[in-house]
Amino acid sequence: MEEKKKYYLTTAIAYTSGKPHIGNTYEIVLADAIVRYKRFLGYDVRFQTGTDEHGQKIENKAMEAGITPKQLVDSVSGEIKRIWDLMNTSYDKFIRTTDDYHEKQIQKIFKKLYDQGDIYKGTYEGMYCTPCESFFTSSQLVDGKCPDCGREVQPMKEEAYFLKLSKYQDRLMEHINSHPEFIQPESRKNEMVNNFLKPGLQDLCVSRTSFKWGIPVDFDPGHIVYVWIDALSNYITGLGYDVDGNNSKDENGTDLYEKFWPADLHLIGKDILRFHTIYWPIMLMALDLPLPKQVFGHPWLIQSDGKMSKSKGNVIYADNLVDVFGVDAVRYFVLHEMPFESDGVVSWELICERNNSDLANTLGNLVNRVISMTNKYLGGVAANKGVSEEVDENLKETILAAPVAVEKKMDELRVADAITEIFNVFKRCNKYIDETEPWILGKDEAKKDRLSTVLYNLIEGITIGASLLSAFMPETAVKIADQLGVSLRASDELSSFGLNKDDNKVTQKPEILFARLDVEEVLAKAEEFSPKTESEKSDDESTQDEALIDIPKKDEVSIEDFFKMQFQVGQIVDCKAVEKSKKLLCSQVRIGSEIRQIVSGIRKYYTPEEMIGKKVMVITNLKPARLAGLLSEGMILCAEDADGNLSLMTPEKDMPSGAEIC
Repeated sequence: MEEKKKYYLTTAIAYTSGKPHIGNTYEIVLADAIVRYKRFLGYDVRFQTGTDEHGQKIENKAMEAGITPKQLVDSVSGEIKRIWDLMNTSYDKFIRTTDDYHEKQIQKIFKKLYDQGDIYKGTYEGMYCTPCESFFTSSQLVDGKCPDCGREVQPMKEEAYFLKLSKYQDRLMEHINSHPEFIQPESRKNEMVNNFLKPGLQDLCVSRTSFKWGIPVDFDPGHIVYVWIDALSNYITGLGYDVDGNNSKDENGTDLYEKFWPADLHLIGKDILRFHTIYWPIMLMALDLPLPKQVFGHPWLIQSDGKMSKSKGNVIYADNLVDVFGVDAVRYFVLHEMPFESDGVVSWELICERNNSDLANTLGNLVNRVISMTNKYLGGVAANKGVSEEVDENLKETILAAPVAVEKKMDELRVADAITEIFNVFKRCNKYIDETEPWILGKDEAKKDRLSTVLYNLIEGITIGASLLSAFMPETAVKIADQLGVSLRASDELSSFGLNKDDNKVTQKPEILFARLDVEEVLAKAEEFSPKTESEKSDDESTQDEALIDIPKKDEVSIEDFFKMQFQVGQIVDCKAVEKSKKLLCSQVRIGSEIRQIVSGIRKYYTPEEMIGKKVMVITNLKPARLAGLLSEGMILCAEDADGNLSLMTPEKDMPSGAEIC
């Protein structure tokens, strides 16, 4: 049997500074569509993603929250993985840069580069951007601020190790010139060459001493490895690469590094292109390892008022979108609406529009009509009676051309265009219905064989379209096939029209694939997810009298009984969802010098990430109880409104953990 072609794709690993928004999530969905399509074509695929968990920003954020950096990254990494899983992404490896194997290999990589003279010790003085964790010269700043994120920079001087970028500059330039496919799109390549390589590379600072949360340089423990050497190397450490040649193997004894490296594609955001097309290739050259075959810097998915940020209050999260539209509708939007090179725009209104026009109307209505007519006129079975007309040939030509067109677009990573080709199949099927008028044929018994042929052709066309769609909207493709009573086709079966069996029976009760949504109702739902601005909060406060509610009175208690209860301020240092429950969160709460585990039924109102760092009011002398098998040692207090919404009770001022509430 012929050995399958190998295909290794990585995304950038997500930084564990917070919950990923839909712009961050776009990358993992795009990567998933690419690898699902490669598997569809018969490739042996390796798909790696993960989280980047070291750096000063993490250390600072953990300190502000009163928790350890590891507790912070454990929580955020879990949230990122939850979103990736929610979006039905089929990664093979989720690497964390706090994984033991990765950390040990980073130390070995750093030592090897130092021993061979590619890393040397010196002193760095420059302008430092903490959010980007990058140094810049004064000439690189834009209006005195970070050229990447536009934030303030601080002058900084410290002892550091440096990687000799200049040593490999000419070799990298030669590689880029001789491999035009290496950096894509073309505009990104021009940017890297003109802005960085041609002016000349300065050696790169690759260690830090001003913070501790990172991988120590084992031969000089005062230094930690610079985040980009740490993060970029995940693409090989995740395959089990070992500097000494003793690569680890998977459970089947396979050396994944030997099998899959070099990567076929690094899929990354355009903002980190420099690190992947200059620093990373030079690191690989210094290690005498092959370079990845291609780096694709995709554009951003932004709001109409600019890049998403919490400070602007314009962040849209994937899980909120899924609550309203469903997973595949969100996947469709981000894949179909993102241009190849320029930034795409996302909004609740736009997704609603696409849901109603493309998904509910073009696709969903098509499937529903064909199934309904097959049941109504043919008892659910549409056989190919061979009663053909000229219009049938045009339909078949359009459908059989689609797999070739899709493959061409996917080879160029033009995913949006590939989806357009697939939906052209569904549009052609809708037009074919108008041309053949099955409802007219169904009234004439003499035209029954022609009607059967028409509906057979439609089922066949939809089957081929759904098979192509499976890489982009996997759940929807399976639903379509199940309702049509067919199996999705393999890629080598798409060059033939007429493979459906004549006795296949469609479902009697077709499910609505995508319901039409009212945009006003969608926007009202979106408002519930949106963070309130200060003015909105003030408006709420000005009408607070209207929000007062009465609750049933409980029996009076004596002051002595009240004083038996102990209330204290606690700080949540870690929080996880309880796997076997849809309602419960399990929090680790610091109360003074003690850590208590408290289980609370507030999962509907707070995510684990939101809980970490909060100071809350706790009943601390409540008798311990077990909830969902977990010991709960107290109760976190909440307020509840008339609609059943909960809000944590938090101290108005910054009170220390353990302070008594009296």
